[in-house]
Amino acid sequence: MLRELHISNLAVISDVRIALGPGLNCFTGATGAGKSLVIGAVEVLLGLRSPSEMLRPGADEGRVSGVFEVRGAELLSQLQALTDIPLADDGGELLLTRRLYASGRSSVSLNGHPITLAMLKLVAEHLVDVHGQHDHQYLLKPSNQLDVIDQFGGLLDLRSRYHAIYLQVIEARQRIAELDASRTLRRQQLELYRFQADEIDAANLDPAEYLELESRASVLTNLEKLKRDAGTVHTVIYEVDGSVLERLKGAASILMELSDLDTNLKPVAVAMRDATIQVEEAAYDLSRYLDKLDLDPAELAEVNDRLNAIHRVAQKYGNSVEGALAYREELRTNLAELEKASDDDSGLQARLVPMLADLRKLGAELTVKRTAIAKKLSPLIEGQLSDLGMEKAKFTIAVMPAGTCGVGVRPAIAVGTAAPQSDLGTPSGFDHVEFIAQTNPGQLAQPLRKIASGGELSRIMLALKGILAQGDRISVLVFDEIDSNVGGRLGSIIGNKLRSLAAHHQVLCITHLPQIASYADHHLTVRKEVVNDKTETQVRVMEGEERVQELAEMTGGQRITPTTLAQARELLEAARAEFATKPALPGERSRVKAPGAKPPSEKLPSPDDAPATDPPSPRSPARTAVRRPEPVRSKRVTGARR
Repeated sequence: MLRELHISNLAVISDVRIALGPGLNCFTGATGAGKSLVIGAVEVLLGLRSPSEMLRPGADEGRVSGVFEVRGAELLSQLQALTDIPLADDGGELLLTRRLYASGRSSVSLNGHPITLAMLKLVAEHLVDVHGQHDHQYLLKPSNQLDVIDQFGGLLDLRSRYHAIYLQVIEARQRIAELDASRTLRRQQLELYRFQADEIDAANLDPAEYLELESRASVLTNLEKLKRDAGTVHTVIYEVDGSVLERLKGAASILMELSDLDTNLKPVAVAMRDATIQVEEAAYDLSRYLDKLDLDPAELAEVNDRLNAIHRVAQKYGNSVEGALAYREELRTNLAELEKASDDDSGLQARLVPMLADLRKLGAELTVKRTAIAKKLSPLIEGQLSDLGMEKAKFTIAVMPAGTCGVGVRPAIAVGTAAPQSDLGTPSGFDHVEFIAQTNPGQLAQPLRKIASGGELSRIMLALKGILAQGDRISVLVFDEIDSNVGGRLGSIIGNKLRSLAAHHQVLCITHLPQIASYADHHLTVRKEVVNDKTETQVRVMEGEERVQELAEMTGGQRITPTTLAQARELLEAARAEFATKPALPGERSRVKAPGAKPPSEKLPSPDDAPATDPPSPRSPARTAVRRPEPVRSKRVTGARR
């Protein structure tokens, strides 16, 4: 239970402490007074709303604190596991605080211990269930309708088991797909590498051969020049009269004769003789070279073809013969590694078979149980709708194969029967759930998402909550204007249903209908007041004559008349009389009087009991008529730090 809400420097709220009691707590007030800001503060406290731009202008820090009364060993164990903060075994009070700073940052603490925003949201899921003005739209999505079925039927554990196997199946299939892609890629790489290796091998590259071919190609290409110039040289040194060789021989002969006269010329004579021999040999070699210089076009073409083949492969794989041969060695290594690599998925395929069998078995079990739960839940919802003024409404829950677009109930499936082999289902099972309603006789039954009436949707949502709440472990329910799009005629019906919900939960409700407010165990009004030229929102407990006047103002506007006062008293008397004679629901707890609240049996003030003076203005209620509840002090909170 939320015992106290403390709001400081939030929007138009300067500093407000709100003491709340068990049962139904209703907030009323004029449009724009800040009723929804109270719920907004609760959402900020629970991490359901971003506090950005909610800090009161001019303030450096804002704060929202909530004191929760927590009981139950299981809940305490869950909260302690979520936060790793020690809590008293017998429960007690939890102090949640969220601070907002001008920098845009925020901080959260539990019993004085700092916790993360993620932890806060997990804790909030166990403490409070908030329904906003448009929350009935939650029910319009079939996926959320499936959640309602599973929650009501206690199938969340079974669904979690199914979901775990579903994820394993998806992971295995993804791995198989990856291996298949890897296998395809490996095959493509092997084909490419083998083609490249074969092409290099076919070229039969040899650096020595390449150099020889380059030289031979140069010769064949320049044959005419070689023959002409080499022939000229041969003629000059050997063939003509007075050739170089002839003159060298004459000079050598003279020097040999002179060396007999002067031995100092002997070395010169020998050198000249040797030069003559070398020139003669060169002339001979040149003659032989010239004899071989015969142009063979076929040989030139053959050499050029071979060089072109070498050049093509060398340029493709390494820009040179040596580079292409080095790449061939890399291919040898890559081929060896790829041929040894394993992308066999047979093991995964073998493990996938039993996983699929388990998945389909659990999916079929979910389908069977959902179908049974749907049949059980439909008449219960119709009963709740009848209580809410929709006596002729028909409500059906269709459980269909996932992916079904039409409306119809799935044929019965025997327990243990496998789901269709071709359908792997969804993360939630093999089912699509659709809420189908016939709100008025003669109308076609249609999916809930096609019902246009906001009032009907609000009542259907309240009917569902009324059924689910009895098994709901969350102790605090918050409704922000659930009476949106609902007229006064249905206000009493909704108020009655909220009061019934309050038998199992603490209910916080914002309403603009006096019919609903009259059912409140604790009635609080939200007003705007100007203090020191600043607009501030104040929250006051309405009791006695002040409550009558508040209901009268809600009934007839700002002008309060004896008629509206009488109507207000009549609403209060009717609401209290109804619950005074109504038998207690199973498990309904006794009404614990909140600080400052009057018991339901207390006699309402009559006009004769009112002061002789004129009733106070609805905008300036007599403050002496209200006793403010004592704030819950933080020192009483279990484990709180100062």
